[in-house]
Amino acid sequence: MAQTEYAVRLQHVTKTFGPVVANKDVSLGVRRGEILALLGENGSGKTTLMNMIAGIYYPDEGEIYVGDKVVTIRSPRDALDLGIGMIHQHFKLVDVFTAAENIALSMGSGKYDLKKVQDKARAICEKYQFALDLNQKVYEMSVSQKQTLEIVKVLYRGADILILDEPTAVLTPQETERLFTVIRNMKADGKAVIIITHKLHEVLSISDRVAILRKGEYVGDITTKDADESTLTAMMVGEKVELNIDRPEPVNPVKRLDIQHLTVRSPEGITVLDDASFDVYGGEILGIAGISGNGQKELLEAIAGLQPTQRGASVEYYAPDAAPVQLIGKSPKAIREAGIHLSFVPEDRLGMGLVGSMGMTDNMMLKSYGKGHSPIVDRKAPHDLAETIKKELNVVTPDLNTPVSRLSGGNVQKVLVGRELAADPIVLMTAYAVRGLDINTSYTIYHLLNEQKKKGVAVIYVGEDLDVLLELCDRIVVLCGGKVNGILDGRKTTKEEVGNRMTNLVKEAKA
Repeated sequence: MAQTEYAVRLQHVTKTFGPVVANKDVSLGVRRGEILALLGENGSGKTTLMNMIAGIYYPDEGEIYVGDKVVTIRSPRDALDLGIGMIHQHFKLVDVFTAAENIALSMGSGKYDLKKVQDKARAICEKYQFALDLNQKVYEMSVSQKQTLEIVKVLYRGADILILDEPTAVLTPQETERLFTVIRNMKADGKAVIIITHKLHEVLSISDRVAILRKGEYVGDITTKDADESTLTAMMVGEKVELNIDRPEPVNPVKRLDIQHLTVRSPEGITVLDDASFDVYGGEILGIAGISGNGQKELLEAIAGLQPTQRGASVEYYAPDAAPVQLIGKSPKAIREAGIHLSFVPEDRLGMGLVGSMGMTDNMMLKSYGKGHSPIVDRKAPHDLAETIKKELNVVTPDLNTPVSRLSGGNVQKVLVGRELAADPIVLMTAYAVRGLDINTSYTIYHLLNEQKKKGVAVIYVGEDLDVLLELCDRIVVLCGGKVNGILDGRKTTKEEVGNRMTNLVKEAKA
């Protein structure tokens, strides 16, 4: 096939950061009217490679071609001038501006005609079937709407080559399908689309071809119609990986939490969690399903003492061989000392759980420094824990003192999840524990959660992948509009039933 058929391609591209080789001698390309999925484990160099096409990094070696011409891309503006636009995991929007104002701002000129901007943006939305209110303020938008705005921004500036970095990481199944419809429309219009993702079933659904990176090197590509999950995983990891999630039967489940009438209001007075009641048992994994923003975050934070609750709320904690303890009104420190450990992995991984300027060892110390009885801080135990997490979860880092902010997003997540799982909890709460993780590491996390379950730990798992929730969890609490809209048997329910309860309140509160 002639090289001119490629919209953009890389030839022998290498990029290093000090002693770390992020990409080594990579050659690949994407054609016009093609959707290319880029797969690889965490730290395999996917985002770094795309950042070079988008002008954020400059390659140490190799060449980038747009069409049949060698180009020099030293900034995102250079990339956009060449018709290349990248939509990042973290959006670059001004919250107090409307969608139209953000689009105008992206043009960089001092003056603009807002009506002309709106007319052109509206035409783009109609052409590709975007659902976007151009007069809506960004702070009023959902994650899906913000992502839509980012895509419209780059199309407005004339992008013919689009790169989407983990575009479905925080989207619901319905939002994902809407996004895929738009991507297919862009493909039909001759756009070249590159998607970086870890979700293999989505890769098989949306892409035409899949390119694989392993430890910074290009290992090959495969036509999607000839691929399956096992083939792709083996190419990513270099060996065959078992893709079955174990779900052992609960053995002698014991009540650990009795949650009654839990209501949480936002600072603006909006009820975000409405009269939630359910029990949590040791020796089981309780799943929490719901569209993003339906009270999942507030539920876990309320149990952990991080959110004030309304009058009448009760969270009773049943410790082994002890009388029940009321957690409402207790500080997070007092709750932690009672054995409640919150593993919360938010969209901003370095905001709530870890300190970006610290290395792995120091981030381990954040959980243990208060236990010391001497002015000299014990660094051996945190160092040993960091070493264990690095080894067991295959964290890619130059050394344990490298600031975690320099690690890839997936590796940051491994550090946080590993630290929380190592805390030896009685009740373990995890929110989106595998968000951004490659499939191999995700299955490692599922295995670790099952090990906690076998130890008798009560595990609460807030997830966004319904397939995983149905395979992993013993019971599933469905939230809809902040209300508990059913408690379902994970072994008997269906994806359709869970999805329906996520979007439609039913009269029966429990199933």
